[in-house]
Amino acid sequence: MLELLNHPLFWPTLLILVTIVLWATSALPEYLTALLFFAIAMAGKVVPPQTLFSGFASSAFWLVFSGFVLGIAIRKTGLADRAARAISARLTDSWPVMVASIVLLSYALAFVMPSNMGRIALLMPVVGAMARRAGIEEGTRAWFGLALAVGFGTFQLSATILPANVPNLVMSGATESSWGIHLNYLPYLLLHAPVLGILKGLVLIGLISWLFPGHPKPPRGLESPVPMSGDEKRLSWLLAVVLGLWVTESWHGVGPAWVGLAAACVTLLPRVGFINGEEFASGVNVRTCFYVAGILGLAAAVTQSGLGNAVGEWLMSVMPLDPRRPFTSFVALTGITSALNFIMTANGVPALYTTFAQSFSEASGFSLLSVIMIQVLGYSTPLLPYQASPIVVAMALGRVPARHGIKLCLVLALVTFLVLLPLNYGWFRLLGQL
Repeated sequence: MLELLNHPLFWPTLLILVTIVLWATSALPEYLTALLFFAIAMAGKVVPPQTLFSGFASSAFWLVFSGFVLGIAIRKTGLADRAARAISARLTDSWPVMVASIVLLSYALAFVMPSNMGRIALLMPVVGAMARRAGIEEGTRAWFGLALAVGFGTFQLSATILPANVPNLVMSGATESSWGIHLNYLPYLLLHAPVLGILKGLVLIGLISWLFPGHPKPPRGLESPVPMSGDEKRLSWLLAVVLGLWVTESWHGVGPAWVGLAAACVTLLPRVGFINGEEFASGVNVRTCFYVAGILGLAAAVTQSGLGNAVGEWLMSVMPLDPRRPFTSFVALTGITSALNFIMTANGVPALYTTFAQSFSEASGFSLLSVIMIQVLGYSTPLLPYQASPIVVAMALGRVPARHGIKLCLVLALVTFLVLLPLNYGWFRLLGQL
């Protein structure tokens, strides 16, 4: 027993497991669990401070923060209501059509806007205004369904577009640095979009329509267009500049987080911006910011402590990887990714999984590139919301209780693994990837 207590991985593992259980069960508020994780890790010297608090320096944290600020401005100036009026006239005739339009909009925006958090920040105020126009009140099951449509549509479907989310970029970077393989946009899209984009999007629409039923009311009559106010025009120009800089990141090299942070600062400037101090204090959800920082800090702690490597090696030893049973190996590799998702979250999984890709390739008989590509289904299908910070942010902006997010996560994962996984395997084989 003493040897176990003195093992260098014992206390980090215990702390990480307790944190994950608390997040998964919502036994404590998510932000409080994150703060306890920080406090215990520092008091017990379990994780170095530069690792523990790395989430506060990450681009994801500042995208969340700037997303809240921009969302306040979009709602306050009336841009959210204007956009909702423009797109909701014919999209609220039926509940499945309304859900489908939001999922499709979330997916389509991923082709031109590289940041999950940025897309959620822009979409949530518009969807909220659209819901209110359709007679869907905040706090109802239908409202929760629309918020989850934004979160799940933004994160899960964007995994099929190479530059559209953080895990994809981590995988691409790790693949190039570790194995010298450069992933290309169109081949990646062709491999993943038909099953994990289109079919999964249809499944998501069906599940939300079923689990979160709603009865939207079409807007009455045609409203006369109201001229844009000065604040609306100025904010529109600012958002156009932000969107342009996000889309052209590969040219100027300034990350979406820092573009968003600069835009947030502009909206807060006296006489120039749109938000005063009281609105900032009441509108920015600091609890969610701490939660996201905790998730990212936990992922960094798993990597730095060596726990991720230990779990990866153990999974490789117990999973049934066999060149004579390709489908079993395909399922096993997806299972490895899903298991790593519990301790590393989606952003951290590709960094670890990709380093083991050569060993997985030799054990399964798949090519190195195929092994790397198989992980996409696993990390893009979280079993619990905390595994994907964009889903957490959408739930926070929509004030969705944890149990509803967990329910949709589990049901969508069940359908994905039972139905879409075999179809994904068949598509890989049809394209000669296996």
